[in-house]
Amino acid sequence: MSDLKRQPFPFSAIVGQDEMKRAMILTAIDPRIGGVLVFGDRGTGKSTAVRGLAALLPPIKVVESCPVNSETSADCPDWAERGSKRRVNRPTPVVDLPLGATEDRVTGALDIERALVHGEKAFEPGLLAQANRGYLYIDEVNLLEDHIVDLLLDVAQSGENVVEREGLSIRHAARFVLVGSGNPEEGELRPQLLDRFGLAVDVTSPRDVETRVEVIRRRAGYEEEYEAFMARWRRADGRLRAKILKARARLSEVATPEGALADCAAICIALGSDGLRGELTLLKAARALAAFEGDREVSRAHLRQMAGPALGHRLRRDPLDDTGSDARIARSLGELFGPYQTAAE
Repeated sequence: MSDLKRQPFPFSAIVGQDEMKRAMILTAIDPRIGGVLVFGDRGTGKSTAVRGLAALLPPIKVVESCPVNSETSADCPDWAERGSKRRVNRPTPVVDLPLGATEDRVTGALDIERALVHGEKAFEPGLLAQANRGYLYIDEVNLLEDHIVDLLLDVAQSGENVVEREGLSIRHAARFVLVGSGNPEEGELRPQLLDRFGLAVDVTSPRDVETRVEVIRRRAGYEEEYEAFMARWRRADGRLRAKILKARARLSEVATPEGALADCAAICIALGSDGLRGELTLLKAARALAAFEGDREVSRAHLRQMAGPALGHRLRRDPLDDTGSDARIARSLGELFGPYQTAAE
């Protein structure tokens, strides 16, 4: 089968990388968590996971002619040309932001062809418009140019893309789950952008023969026996899709006891994390995890599981403590709450 006709590798078929997969699932349940940063070795399934998750999710309802994937015609921006108002189903968008992309390519710009041929000023939407209500994926995000980083910071804060130049004044919704990946050995991420990612996880290549053999086996099945392989994993993806949708529906019903709020604050104070974004993200992630696991309220067990992904990338470096962030978080949790228990605490 032509590669153009193939569906992405099934999310459920990705071997291991459980923390990365869980982080992405939680942002699908509650996009307000703020995206996922994945640092680690090349070839560990980072881009495969985001494409597989987007393909697993149900299609979104969009106005057929709207360039920013608006759900209703009332949501379409004023500058968009009026075409078909029919609502259609489209796959959840996954848009790649390449390292060499210009600002015009990212934000959109004047349609030069129409300006020259017809003498009209018209807006040509960019990558941010395409990614609205979907995923914006940046590989090697730590190598992104500073002016693009600044632009993304503004959009991530407001949920809106604003373009004002060349006589144009354009606004449109730009709400997406930002997924970045990279290798920390190739350069560090600016703290301002690092803090904008809700969750951050590290991935490594499998160290045991059995796991690596299973990775090879499944990839070969996808490439050489595509139809049979996809049929085999369709049911698992379907079960996961149903679980995500159920979690979305029950998210607003998950209770947050006062004790959970106090625990969030205590964890962040103990770790010395800057600002309050850490507490807010930790709480959102814990609520999404509770909804995903079918629990009625946020427990200390949920907070323990999400403290690393939500707070690890927000910790200050301590020159007197050379232990990694995971070890620091585990130590602080143990001091605050005692040994970890598998049952709900």
